[in-house]
Amino acid sequence: QVQLVESGGGLVQAGGSLRLNCAASGSVFSINTMAWYRQAPGKQRERVAHITSGGNTNYSDSVKGRFTISRDNAKNTVYLQMASLKPEDTAVYYCNAQVRLRFYSPNDQTYWGQGTQVTVSS
Repeated sequence: QVQLVESGGGLVQAGGSLRLNCAASGSVFSINTMAWYRQAPGKQRERVAHITSGGNTNYSDSVKGRFTISRDNAKNTVYLQMASLKPEDTAVYYCNAQVRLRFYSPNDQTYWGQGTQVTVSS
């Protein structure tokens, strides 16, 4: 069984910074694309950023230039460095991973973390 455990959320003032961490545990063949999503109250979950196993990244327009996604493949961990935070960044942030469980698995499985709250005060 694969588990994603997030940490690093909290309360920060506008303009501040936070770093989110997400560590994957369990026996897997490979972890492919990892991503961060967020969901604000009353809104749909949206993808904030993703990073492939090779390190290619992509960001939503709302966070481009302020957030940086990175990963440590040796630790099966993905990070989200958030800077210049705005009140509209307030949301529960979720880690997501596409996992190949075994070398013979026909496709990837999707896993989610439990979420971590980020609150940005004005």
